[in-house]
Amino acid sequence: MSRYDLSLPELRDYRPVVAEPDDFDEFWEDTLADARRFPDEPHLTRVDSPLSQVEVYDMTFNGFAGQPVRAWFLVPAGTTGPLPAVVEYNGYGGGRGFPHEKLAWVTAGYAYLFMDTRGQGSVWGSGGETADPVGTGPSVPGFVTRGIERPQDYYYRRVFTDAARAIDAVRTLDRVDPTRVAVCGGSQGGGIALAAAGLSEGLIGVMPEVPFLCHFERAVEITDGDPYQEIVRYLSVHRDLVEQTFTTLSYFDGVNFAKRATAPALFSVGLMDPVCPPSTVFAALNHYAGEADIEVYPFNQHEGGSGHHWLRQAAWLEERIL
Repeated sequence: MSRYDLSLPELRDYRPVVAEPDDFDEFWEDTLADARRFPDEPHLTRVDSPLSQVEVYDMTFNGFAGQPVRAWFLVPAGTTGPLPAVVEYNGYGGGRGFPHEKLAWVTAGYAYLFMDTRGQGSVWGSGGETADPVGTGPSVPGFVTRGIERPQDYYYRRVFTDAARAIDAVRTLDRVDPTRVAVCGGSQGGGIALAAAGLSEGLIGVMPEVPFLCHFERAVEITDGDPYQEIVRYLSVHRDLVEQTFTTLSYFDGVNFAKRATAPALFSVGLMDPVCPPSTVFAALNHYAGEADIEVYPFNQHEGGSGHHWLRQAAWLEERIL
């Protein structure tokens, strides 16, 4: 894959006008208020595991409309005092999998919550266990066009609410210092992390890697890759719904959440990424309301910095928890 987007100097200055509905804040305040009518207290079940240095808990918490969302909650064995915590969101199509697949943050000394993504978990990885009990109208296979006829019915309204409620839930746990919670994720998980940061207060860090779900209108114009092409295929059939589709998406654009996120942020981008175009990542970065930095991987695609980037994240976050 060659570079197909703007040059790096152009990307650093790229600050496009992105559609934002007048009632964006009211929409999300009402959505979260409805979800927060249900108790914050998660249900934890200790899981027998060969991970002798890690305590493993199967966790269920109340997400959108009080619907149950599954997660793994991991803490270093033998710790008692409140720990800084990392909440991670998953990439597109994956589920929460197995606890032994997610050991980096907990072995670095953090309490760690990995959220299952409702309705996903059957495309790659080791599976998911959270249903999405809400039906939708006609949509393209995948998740990006589910319920896209109305913002109130859109799939990511439920997912982003789950993400904010995951933060609420982890802050109630005795093993977690509620004042030291960070969020992260790659691709779809990066877009969810941005949304969670825009919807939650008091985070100590936000780490969106090669984030999806940003600057939709540009993304569908310059990439031939999925998942953005789900929108293209949908509109190639529903020719009369272009305006309504992008109106719905404006309530879920990572750029609009970035404008409201004030916690320090560390982004990443691959300049040869055919899935999440670099300009869409920089659009979110350059609108970010708080302190924000980015690691640029000039010769990488959607894998971004992979293990190299986790080392950068770990050093960056450690500076913020002291």
